[in-house]
Amino acid sequence: MKKRIALLLVAAMTAATLVACGNSAEDAPAAAPAEETEAPAEETEAPAEETEASAEEGSVAVFYYTYGDTYISSVRSALDAALDAAGVAYQDYDSNNSQTTQTEQIDTAIAQGAKVLVVNQVDTGSDDTTKNIIEKAQAKDIPVIFFNRSVSEDVVSAYDKAVFVGTDYEMAGHMQGEMVGNYLVENFDTVDLNGDGVISYVMFKGQEGNAEADARTQYGVEDANKVLKDAGKEELSFYDSSNSNKYLVDQAGAWSAAAATEYLQTAMSQYSEANNNMIELVIANNDEMAIGSITALQNAGYNKEGATVIPVFGVDATDAAKDAIAAGSMIGTIKQDAEGMANTIAQIAQNFQGGADKFADVASDNVVGTWRVNIPYATYTGE
Repeated sequence: MKKRIALLLVAAMTAATLVACGNSAEDAPAAAPAEETEAPAEETEAPAEETEASAEEGSVAVFYYTYGDTYISSVRSALDAALDAAGVAYQDYDSNNSQTTQTEQIDTAIAQGAKVLVVNQVDTGSDDTTKNIIEKAQAKDIPVIFFNRSVSEDVVSAYDKAVFVGTDYEMAGHMQGEMVGNYLVENFDTVDLNGDGVISYVMFKGQEGNAEADARTQYGVEDANKVLKDAGKEELSFYDSSNSNKYLVDQAGAWSAAAATEYLQTAMSQYSEANNNMIELVIANNDEMAIGSITALQNAGYNKEGATVIPVFGVDATDAAKDAIAAGSMIGTIKQDAEGMANTIAQIAQNFQGGADKFADVASDNVVGTWRVNIPYATYTGE
């Protein structure tokens, strides 16, 4: 009996040293009775067959670029629930926005016998990083499901056991731009606080080099301008004429509410109604930055009950954004379906494990070629 307990303790101590965080279908015990905390020296190694069986318990390893991203947290909750419901063992890893950490975590999971890798890649758009992950997996014949953060078709499609679950990211920008444009056409005079016939805006970009951020930044403005022009209105004007980029970017690449709050408060210290150059519109690449913008606006006396509302638009349809829209402090967002993404990932993981076609029981309208699944977006204005 003591030998059995000692072996279990070694396994538990080994698991505790992993970088992994989060839930698992097979969690190790939190602690052992005090009298059993030290195993005899001759029993410090478990037999090879027991070590292998223990590693196989975490058959799906899920790597998140950070737990701190609100949308990613919603995907994580939904994916945990989907895997639990399917009876699939898994282990979640928080890479804390570090590709080095994520690569080390992937090495650990492969060494411990992970059967499927699910990767929310930190270095989005980096072909070298994607290739490195695929090469590690392919060497062990392990399927890889990349999700949410864009990866290259050329790289992913070269391995028949690699897929990407994401969105038609350009569509989010197009839908947001159309939503912004339509709202402004209907409410132009109210939004035009200084009555100069031009809407002054700020754009919050989540990250440089991110395909989703690039598309949302471009089309969120271009498509709004098209709607305005078709209605005989002037195009949007970025509030700071000296900024040739025509956006403010979260330098940490975290798409964070805190960055948006700081940047907008700083901007409004110079651009205000009192100075007759007030920022009249906020467009954000995600809801976190939209919520951060609302905080800054409310600190300045806007976007509260009975106060002037500066229109704010985001992407994701997080619970916080829905609440803000219901409260009237935010106008609209583009829903990025966290549950739909999670369920699709869980289904593909089960397909790989069961030897079925990788896209079996996945909505065929969402499948693109042999390597990708796009989860549809939807406009959300609370109506």
